[in-house]
Amino acid sequence: MKKYLEVGKIVSTHGINGEVRVLPWADSPQFLTKFKLLYFKDGAEEKKVLSSRVHKTLVLIKFEGVEDVRAADELRDSVVYIDRDDVNLPEGSYFIQDLIGLEVQDNDSGELYGEITDVIQNRANDVYCMRHKNGKEYLIPVIDDVVKRTDLEEKKVYIFKMKGLFDDED
Repeated sequence: MKKYLEVGKIVSTHGINGEVRVLPWADSPQFLTKFKLLYFKDGAEEKKVLSSRVHKTLVLIKFEGVEDVRAADELRDSVVYIDRDDVNLPEGSYFIQDLIGLEVQDNDSGELYGEITDVIQNRANDVYCMRHKNGKEYLIPVIDDVVKRTDLEEKKVYIFKMKGLFDDED
């Protein structure tokens, strides 16, 4: 698993004192306000966060050493990373980056169906996009009746194939 995870992108500056606007790639913008260090260049460069706050759907961040709008503008289009070790996810929660590429397997029969290619986040529940071994794409609702277990070490998601989950059923 990757040590440094992408969590957003700097899309513009904010004001004249060196703040940047970050478009978060997380469940909520508040998630990014919890970090004292953020990283750039796949984790190769770290920057200390002096302040951060949510502004509409963005996060405004002031980094140490970024004192004016010119310095802030140099960060535009940079991807922002966190260190995985700085996060304690609740039980049953996963980083999307860790789910993509996992094999999808039948919980009862052991049949391999395909692999997760994306995760769609909805209000009711997430949905896994899966490329089936037959080449077709299917959507798997992340609900207790369908997703039985996720094992990141085995790199598998175990599901119950409900009637109608794949379009090959009557």
